[in-house]
Amino acid sequence: MSERVLRADARRNRARVLAAAEEAFAVDGVAVPLDDIARLAGVGAGTVYRHFPSKEALFRAVVVERLEQYAEEAQELIDSEAPGEVFFGYFLRVIEQASRNRAICEALGGASGPAYEDEAGDQFRKNFGILFERAHKAGLVRADVTCDDLRALMVGALAVERYAPGRPHLVRVVLDGLRP
Repeated sequence: MSERVLRADARRNRARVLAAAEEAFAVDGVAVPLDDIARLAGVGAGTVYRHFPSKEALFRAVVVERLEQYAEEAQELIDSEAPGEVFFGYFLRVIEQASRNRAICEALGGASGPAYEDEAGDQFRKNFGILFERAHKAGLVRADVTCDDLRALMVGALAVERYAPGRPHLVRVVLDGLRP
């Protein structure tokens, strides 16, 4: 989409397409047909293509929007007086939310790298890293775990949550492994 200002109806249609795409991608990942997304949004396929030139562009927009939300939430938590509680609570919330959305799992797991490597992904990693570093400096995270280890740990926790739904104690086992 270009940087032009959209008419109100075009903005509404774009928002409807993004919401429908997030819902569809959450279930089927990038495999969902664009026609299904258009139908779910209540618009024609042409409307989808006017806003997003390809399914990959739409997928990326959905993932970027979610990563921006995660980054914003982490930013709001950065100055908390309880760095360990905030870090572990945030980590758990991201896993719980992302595990219900196949698109986000694919992005965080690297299956769709460009969206995760976007500015939104950079900001998410930066803010999550700050939460980690604060907990680390407070001695609430194992000394041998680095900020670079977080993505692998997140992917592992997502896999646990997706393959054993309804058993949140398993993700807590992963998180407990981060504690000194």
